[in-house]
Amino acid sequence: MAEFKEISPNASAGEKLGNWFNNRFPTAFSAYRDHLSEYYAPKNFNFWYFFGSLALLVLVIQIVTGIFLVMHYKPDAALAFASVEYIMRDVPWGWLVRYMHSTGASAFFVVVYLHMFRGLIYGSYRKPRELVWIFGCSIFLVLMAEAFMGYLLPWGQMSYWGAQVIVNLFAAIPFIGPDLALLIRGDYVVSDATLNRFFSFHVIAVPLVLLGLVVAHILALHDVGSNNPDGVEIKGPNAPKDANGKPLDGIPFHPYYTVHDILGVSVFLLIFSAVIFFAPEFGGYFLEYNNFIPADPLKTPAHIAPVWYFTPYYSMLRAITTEMMYVLVLCVVAAGAFGVLRTELPKLFKGAILIATVVGIAVMLAIDAKFWGVVVMGGAVIIMFFLPWLDYSPVRSIRYRPSWHKYVYGVFVINFFVLGYLGVQPPSPIGERVSQVGTLFYFGFFLLMPWWSRLGEPKPVPERITFAAH
Repeated sequence: MAEFKEISPNASAGEKLGNWFNNRFPTAFSAYRDHLSEYYAPKNFNFWYFFGSLALLVLVIQIVTGIFLVMHYKPDAALAFASVEYIMRDVPWGWLVRYMHSTGASAFFVVVYLHMFRGLIYGSYRKPRELVWIFGCSIFLVLMAEAFMGYLLPWGQMSYWGAQVIVNLFAAIPFIGPDLALLIRGDYVVSDATLNRFFSFHVIAVPLVLLGLVVAHILALHDVGSNNPDGVEIKGPNAPKDANGKPLDGIPFHPYYTVHDILGVSVFLLIFSAVIFFAPEFGGYFLEYNNFIPADPLKTPAHIAPVWYFTPYYSMLRAITTEMMYVLVLCVVAAGAFGVLRTELPKLFKGAILIATVVGIAVMLAIDAKFWGVVVMGGAVIIMFFLPWLDYSPVRSIRYRPSWHKYVYGVFVINFFVLGYLGVQPPSPIGERVSQVGTLFYFGFFLLMPWWSRLGEPKPVPERITFAAH
């Protein structure tokens, strides 16, 4: 048992109360010191570093509003849509809670996409932060599952048919696909059993996993220290420190970055509130108009599309046609030829590459293109997990990479937006071709990164971070 710390009898009431808690709950005070008051972060954070704390804020908003929605929601196929209407029309402030939750879902993906892009441009996935990045990508993957399951719950037309389309994709998996789709649905079609399963996962199981990953993400980050726009380590063995071992280029997270984040939170809440009160449907992107119509298994909407934050990946799914498979086969042939002809590997390894290429081509041609569309859609997310081992650039941050790298990242962002736009549009021959080119560029960006990230002469990286007070 730890000894109680004494305090002066002349101390203020606040200091006495703090000492009383510290003596009885020292772990909490130790965590406060480790992760806030004595956690030193680089002093050159910019606005890109708002989005991590904003993601945490939106998570809290979603949990709190979700609790109030569950109080009135009925997870029953015959009652679900009416219960949402009841929340919107009869529950005091129910419309506000529902709009906060629906807008919060889109806001979550906005801040997470921006948070991940910041990690991409500043190299926050590089050594020693590989595990931080993997936890972050896991959060993104679980968040997609959480959003998809929650999307079914209003039991509107787009909810019902969107779930029908996405779950049916699993049926394209060879051998186990039909049984897997049946297991997910709990029935041969999306029905009351599906609604109950998705409700259980959305409200209980997936949020618990999400919270665990968020805690792991923050703890892993604080163990290795935060990255910064210069990509210069402030806590390494060669980093400058004062007599007490504190980084000279770092400042305590609290109070400096808590105040910094309050600014970001204030601006975010202004925008968030404006959307809730003036444009909660956001032109049909946050809440589709078809979802204000009760689910009807006998009437299919003219155009079925997922919510906007899934549309880039949905566009990649639709891009994989039989014609596209021949292009992918050519890509595999080119990769195999490069591995055999241009590398200095032993003959045994070259033979293995050749055999793998032939087997890969045979499998690609033997299985339906629909299955490979599912693989591409999933692979578009999974490939991000491997980013720490794909980037071979000698410098970490975009600031000190060759200038043309910025254009590569810029085209990547534009391509992602174009894929997202095409995903909400009805299929068309031109849109199909553009999405196919966009899909090739998306995967090329990552798979060719070991090559293009080494090209060009990087700029000199300073020994200490650059910072100008403002």
